[in-house]
Amino acid sequence: MSLPDLFSRWFEGRGWAPRAHQLALVDLARQGKSALLIAPTGGGKTLAGFLPSLIELTERRQAGQDLAWAKGKGELHTLYLSPLKALATDIRRNLELPIAEMQLPVRAESRTGDTPQSRRLRQRERPPDLLMTTPESLALLLSYLDSAKFFESLRCVIVDELHSFATSKRGHHLALCLARLATLAPHVRFVGLSATVADPPALADWLALKDEVEIVRGEPGAPPKVTLIDAQERLPWGGHMGHHAVPEVYNIIRQHKTSIVFVNTRAQAELVFDRLWRINEENLAIGLHHGSLAVEQRRKVEAAMAAGKLRAVVATSSLDLGIDWGDVDLVIQMGAPKGVSRLMQRIGRANHRLDEPSRAMIAPANRFEVLESLAALEAIEARELDGDPPRPPCLDVLAQHIVGLACAQPIDRDQLFDEVRTTQPYRDLPAKDFDDTFDFVATGGYALAAYDKWHRLKQLPDGRWMLASPLVAKQYRMNVGTIVELPLIKVKLRRGPVLGEVEEAFVQGLVAGDTFVFAGRLLRFEGVKELVAQCSPATGGGDPKVPAYGGGRLPLSTFLAERVRGILQDPSRHPLLPPEVQAWLRMQRLRSTLPAGNRLLVEGFPRGPRQFIVAYCFEGRNAHQTLGMLLTRRMERMGLKPLGFVATDYVLGVWGLRPPTKTQLEALFDEDMLGDDLEAWMDESTMLRRSFRNVAVIAGLIERRFPGEEKSRRQVTFSSDLIYDALRRHEPDHILLRATRQDAAWQLADLRRLGDLLRRARGRIDYRRLDRISPLAVPVLLEIGRERVLDGSADDELLDIAAQELIDEATRP
Repeated sequence: MSLPDLFSRWFEGRGWAPRAHQLALVDLARQGKSALLIAPTGGGKTLAGFLPSLIELTERRQAGQDLAWAKGKGELHTLYLSPLKALATDIRRNLELPIAEMQLPVRAESRTGDTPQSRRLRQRERPPDLLMTTPESLALLLSYLDSAKFFESLRCVIVDELHSFATSKRGHHLALCLARLATLAPHVRFVGLSATVADPPALADWLALKDEVEIVRGEPGAPPKVTLIDAQERLPWGGHMGHHAVPEVYNIIRQHKTSIVFVNTRAQAELVFDRLWRINEENLAIGLHHGSLAVEQRRKVEAAMAAGKLRAVVATSSLDLGIDWGDVDLVIQMGAPKGVSRLMQRIGRANHRLDEPSRAMIAPANRFEVLESLAALEAIEARELDGDPPRPPCLDVLAQHIVGLACAQPIDRDQLFDEVRTTQPYRDLPAKDFDDTFDFVATGGYALAAYDKWHRLKQLPDGRWMLASPLVAKQYRMNVGTIVELPLIKVKLRRGPVLGEVEEAFVQGLVAGDTFVFAGRLLRFEGVKELVAQCSPATGGGDPKVPAYGGGRLPLSTFLAERVRGILQDPSRHPLLPPEVQAWLRMQRLRSTLPAGNRLLVEGFPRGPRQFIVAYCFEGRNAHQTLGMLLTRRMERMGLKPLGFVATDYVLGVWGLRPPTKTQLEALFDEDMLGDDLEAWMDESTMLRRSFRNVAVIAGLIERRFPGEEKSRRQVTFSSDLIYDALRRHEPDHILLRATRQDAAWQLADLRRLGDLLRRARGRIDYRRLDRISPLAVPVLLEIGRERVLDGSADDELLDIAAQELIDEATRP
């Protein structure tokens, strides 16, 4: 039996990856070709990606052709890149099984921010054959003086969950790092692994840094079985936590061997975990996992799951990707998934066998989320996925990358430009943008050139550029990466362990004696000592707070939004909905009308002294926030006296003192608001300042962490505001201001979706004036006070009573 056959049969015997695409990867590797493997979530696709490397290393060493190995020296052969530290560690653990059982002469290790410093130093001196790491750790490795020697032997780079990188700033940074690897290791090939791909050719193109990438498709496997949880409590009108379904979720956990309960935010994870423990009469082993917990606690939960010691774990996206726990027999999604690809990724965490379906259940948190969940189920049945379009090249990321490369060795400006343009995100980068970015890194640009601290590069006599000071390298390595979080403070039990980290702003809002829920515990805040929040265990009672984290909420995907509109306008699909939701939609048809797919429904009604307008846009919360800002500006000019607005993923509600006429309403939603109104609003609002702060941190203009200290949120904001104002006055076309406008338009405003909405609404607005609130408008008005912008308030209890009256009326015989 040949070595490839031996390996592939070993994999297949464990239900991992059909032999056809295992052997296809081996064949492409022998030809030195790059590949994109699209295979079902689970099924061992990640381990199958290592198969060519294991075969090549074993054959070379059995034939005595690996001199470095024979002499006891290490050479890096395969680099594995994961979006999650936990996944890199898990894959290393899973690789140990075939290596040990087949007695392979191969050494595999992982390297993340959690790896001890002593091991990281040893890995650079004697590299393992296979190294599992993250994009940030790769960027650090590329910044060391020995990076060229470390990577010169590299033959394969495996990028797991490739789709998760393709349209993010983190993905842009990774693409630039891969281009550098292609320069340092000319014989390297790239392998992308993904299960949820909406556009395979586009994803293969992202990976094509050298030659074309071959697409290898695995068999689809058994279709998943996904159902909605039928909670006994009344389905809430609004809210995002899904607390009403916790008793049913607990009973479902009791009936299964091991479950993962996925939530959409870290705050929701804490609350759901707390509610489960309160009713855990059988004392089931239930864990909690999210990115803000201490690494020791996360590792403990991961090890317990791998050993089959937990009945369930409540987790955020920290466990979305790739963790290979074959004993998980059910995934529960708390709240709507917000995207089909994201839901499929999570479903795939259950039952890693291709011949058996993964099983999942969804617990919608409110009535609109029932519609969204049904839309997701229909998309799964149709095998349709959603995806994001590519974003323009991120210049702040490029600036950081230039500094990182200069840390390792002097760089040739022209050669670097050519290298950068081999990547898909930067393929069409104009020379002017590159030159302006490089000049910013070197001197700070025209407005900042007088300050030595922003002179980070200096030119050598041969024309190349090197670091101006060793301090620049220290600052770079302390601030590397594109994930900009607000400053964090450790949470520690008095005379106990560190439990994790919360945002500084949350701690600033606490006073001694306040209680809050964190790491699955009820804690009492004692005070801050040496930048650590000191806490003690608390008992029940009171109203504990829950830490929230910036940027935690996931937006509704465009694809799902279109399907939700389709369900609303198609009564033949309504019988699939729970009785409460069917009655809700029936009453909406009686009182007003249902939103049509190719039209924009806007309702107007009085409530007390205020006039409300509610627009059913279904374009996601980010786009609705921007639309609300622009509408209130226009309403002010029209004399309608707006008082505030609130946005959800589905609906925008605005209130003021005067109702608009039909003519005024059409003018309010005119597409030209994306011109001067948008520019004026962005200049006046804090949006650009917030965006500039993130851009400045990523580009290295402002170091959040500095050798010996870490800046507070207030210090970072103060510094960025001063620089922002100076650049606007003296160099309004500075490269970071251009990057800021681009970043604001892409990430904070979601202008593309807003533009699509306004084009769709032109001449097709259904304006309904009502004498009181409509059933579909109740959820968004309940959000007032939770998601309030400007001012205004609402009495939730009265609204809920009024809403229930509507349902009672709809369900009377």
